[in-house]
Amino acid sequence: MAASTLDFWFDPICPWAWMTSRWALEVEKVRDVEVVFHQMSLSVLNEGRELPEDYRQSMDKAIEPARVVTAARVEHGEGVVRDLYTAIGTRIHPGEEKDWMKACAEALAEVGLPSSLLEAAESDAYDDQLRASHQEGISKVGEDVGTPVVAVGDVAFFGPVVSPAPKGEDAGRLFDGVFAAASIPGFYELKRTRTTGPIFD
Repeated sequence: MAASTLDFWFDPICPWAWMTSRWALEVEKVRDVEVVFHQMSLSVLNEGRELPEDYRQSMDKAIEPARVVTAARVEHGEGVVRDLYTAIGTRIHPGEEKDWMKACAEALAEVGLPSSLLEAAESDAYDDQLRASHQEGISKVGEDVGTPVVAVGDVAFFGPVVSPAPKGEDAGRLFDGVFAAASIPGFYELKRTRTTGPIFD
């Protein structure tokens, strides 16, 4: 059993969360940590906010894959989240699948979960569970950030935002550095302008 848990909160449609998730899984290979996947929701995060119309429409649709993952989690256990997210994210991000529900349908089939879970996309039946997971993550870092959120114990932060996701010992060194910085009381932010989009490799 790993010495530490690296908790990771994601929304399936967020490309930056996808990049961070691939980094986290690399960290698992080179540090004594186990990555545990949790859900956030960009739809929930952006409720009541003034957004450009095209982004508002995207946020309104983003709840659908999040609901599918939540239904799978509630009905089949936390253990299905990692593989289901990887299957969905592989299609949406490096696979560039724009039809998120098609990605969900194919991902459910890939990991051996029933297609009936797709019905959750149009239902609020598990929204309380989705919101609770979202709130757990956001409560660690504050309302003015988005996805992803990572945490080890009481040390949590938004990010790291990386492109491409570092591999091997580079992933481990980033883990060491960001958690060392984030563990210092009073440390809040370290940022530079992004000059590239997500590089899926």
